[in-house]
Amino acid sequence: HPNAGSSSEGTEDSDFSAEHTDSSESDIHTVRSTRLTRSSLRLSRNSQDSSPVGNPSAPVSEEVVNYSTRRVTRSQQQGVTDLPKKYPLRQSRSSGSDTEQHGEISERDHDESPPRTPTGNAPSSESDIDMSSPNVSHDESLAKELSLKESGLAHRPKRRRFHESYNFNMKCPTPGCNSLGHLTGKHERHFSISGCPLYHNLSADECKVKASSRDKHVEERTLSQRQDENRHSARQQAQTERQLRYKEKVTEMRRKRNSAPFKEQKDKYTEHKQTHGSSHEPLLENITSDYDLELFRKAQACATDDLEKLRLQGQVTEGGNMIKTIVFGRYELDTWYHSPYPEEYARLGRLYMCEFCLKYMKSQTILRRHMAKCVWKHPPGDEIYRKGAISVFEVDGKKNKIYCQNLCLLAKLFLDHKTLYYDVEPFLFYVMTEVDNTGCHLVGYFSKEKNSFLNYNVSCILTMPQYMRQGYGKMLIDFSYLLSKVEEKVGSPERPLSDLGLISYRSYWKEVLLRYLNNFQGKEISIKEISQETAVNPVDIVSTLQSLQMLKYWKGKHLILKRQDLIDDWKTKEAKRGSNKTIDPTALKWSPPKGT
Repeated sequence: HPNAGSSSEGTEDSDFSAEHTDSSESDIHTVRSTRLTRSSLRLSRNSQDSSPVGNPSAPVSEEVVNYSTRRVTRSQQQGVTDLPKKYPLRQSRSSGSDTEQHGEISERDHDESPPRTPTGNAPSSESDIDMSSPNVSHDESLAKELSLKESGLAHRPKRRRFHESYNFNMKCPTPGCNSLGHLTGKHERHFSISGCPLYHNLSADECKVKASSRDKHVEERTLSQRQDENRHSARQQAQTERQLRYKEKVTEMRRKRNSAPFKEQKDKYTEHKQTHGSSHEPLLENITSDYDLELFRKAQACATDDLEKLRLQGQVTEGGNMIKTIVFGRYELDTWYHSPYPEEYARLGRLYMCEFCLKYMKSQTILRRHMAKCVWKHPPGDEIYRKGAISVFEVDGKKNKIYCQNLCLLAKLFLDHKTLYYDVEPFLFYVMTEVDNTGCHLVGYFSKEKNSFLNYNVSCILTMPQYMRQGYGKMLIDFSYLLSKVEEKVGSPERPLSDLGLISYRSYWKEVLLRYLNNFQGKEISIKEISQETAVNPVDIVSTLQSLQMLKYWKGKHLILKRQDLIDDWKTKEAKRGSNKTIDPTALKWSPPKGT
């Protein structure tokens, strides 16, 4: 190669420089038009623009061709900006034609981008250019290969995001379903059991009809609410005529439930279960009134619609790292929410638990071996209450840390707002059990802080799903207020409450107030007195009275109405309830812990 770094010929005669430049441009144009591809054309032009004046006796065209046939390596992409400093030719009389010719070539290649390396990075310096033998055929094949790579990268499909690939190669897991339709009636396809019409024993057309009916009902309800707001002031709490008619209609619909013969229903349900198993939803007709079933269907559709939106946003994946079922004693329970178990356990889908020590395991074999060796038959801690088969144990989170952590992880499977998992030392756990000849079986529990600044008597409360709707939830609540009475404090549960927890607490507060009003014989009553006697927070008392429409404001005074109809209904329910589902204060053997 000629000496490309020499600059001693910078004072050469301008005529000679112009003549030499014209011949070089002619040679370059010939090579570009006959042999060089798009990539070599680019490299040739860069070489011609940046090459200094070398030895006059050396042919300039050969030097340009040599530079144009150099092989591109991984690091070359920056172009002439990173090259060493060059000394350009002086202007000559023929520079105008040279500028024209260069301008034509530049216009022709204006849209072409510089060649890309396989990594997509720009070259760093000219030192990475391979100075091997100038083989033109090798340069052509290399340029062709680079152009193919460029075209391949240009036509390669973009990477899909989750919401773009959600419908890509997916199908509903329900056997026999073609993924058409949606339970909400708002989508043409579905890819999960929660949105499958076939799983819910419906067709896609039926779902659309139900969706239009729901939308129409929502519009009518919104319109009627606006009319009621315009007619009545905010202080008026009396029911409107429309609300009274609707209440009578609901009462009549609830009376007509279970009209079909019991044996026919049972045979129909059994046949459906044998035919479809767990691949279809159980038949729900005639289990409750048509009104309540329709309410459930509306709530189900709303929840499915919210889940579908979360899936499209990529926030929820069907079956992603969530325990579906747990084997707990003689029960197999479906879980409701995600719980932060270790990943090697959470991805299994089914978890096996010892119902006494709450240790979680991966398989039935491990559970069977554990049960053969486990010596626990009741929770740790002190038994502070026993009446009949019901016992309550007080467990200190500091003394029995592992048990309390396992209890919190178990509770998170059925509670949405629970955030306490591992930091259990500042809490006391009160575990309710039901005893038989095999041991004390977990019914539910509640926890409370050892030193609560706001006098919360419950931090978290749970009734196990197999014991729900049997009165155990109210027993746990009543027991928490019994402890507050012994401590001579006014208590309240920590917020936020779960949906089921809020329903249970409102029902309990209602019973407490109705019982107090039934036994009260005076004419003047005080919220403070009710609070001190029942240990219920005054805020909870006022909210309950308002929900029962028993608190009125008249002539500058607040009045509590003693509604005898509500008291009579409470008496009827109280008579039907067994004495074994109530807390007996005399059976409590407990004193407040020191320092609280």
